[in-house]
Amino acid sequence: MDSMRKTIWSALRIPLLLLCTVCCSGQQATANVTKSAVSTSGLPDTRSSAATTAYTIGSGDVLNVQVWKEKELSQVVVVRPDGKISLPLLGDLQVIGKEPSQVEEMVQSRLQSMVVEPRVTVTVTEIHSRMVYITGEIARPGAYPLNTPITVLQLIAQAGGLTEFASKKKIQVIRANNKRDQQLLNYKAMTQSKDGRSDVILNPGDTVVIP
Repeated sequence: MDSMRKTIWSALRIPLLLLCTVCCSGQQATANVTKSAVSTSGLPDTRSSAATTAYTIGSGDVLNVQVWKEKELSQVVVVRPDGKISLPLLGDLQVIGKEPSQVEEMVQSRLQSMVVEPRVTVTVTEIHSRMVYITGEIARPGAYPLNTPITVLQLIAQAGGLTEFASKKKIQVIRANNKRDQQLLNYKAMTQSKDGRSDVILNPGDTVVIP
């Protein structure tokens, strides 16, 4: 009887070992796939995108500087063409090119010796430094704030649409950073494009001309 049991165990041992090996390999593969999915979830790209969308203060912007419990120090100021603002006790401060949070830290740091535990909040109440322009055969020509990314087609809609005399095949985009870089767009192609490739994203200072 013992001899028969040993024979049966010997016959079953190898298949059992193979089965255990396959199971362990499958678990390891699953763990590797899970780890790979987590590491490629795109989180770094999300953080990078958030960083690039941070607003920087420009000339003409209106800032609301609030110092907690200090009404005399709280001011609504306009960023001058030289990139500075003026605040009580602090005088002129260079703010152009900075984010509101950076201006908060700067003001708070300079008030340390004058105010007990100063708390500062800086908000941009009006944006005038980031503008795009549209002129010509458009319902409402003029300057429009670039609060969010905008395309030529979106700007045309915001400006009330083309007039009946507009030349839809020769819409011109003049780039602020390079006056020689001029693009001609077709209104019909932009409206019918399914992937948006016929449309153009505008940058601060760009001008759209509707002939």
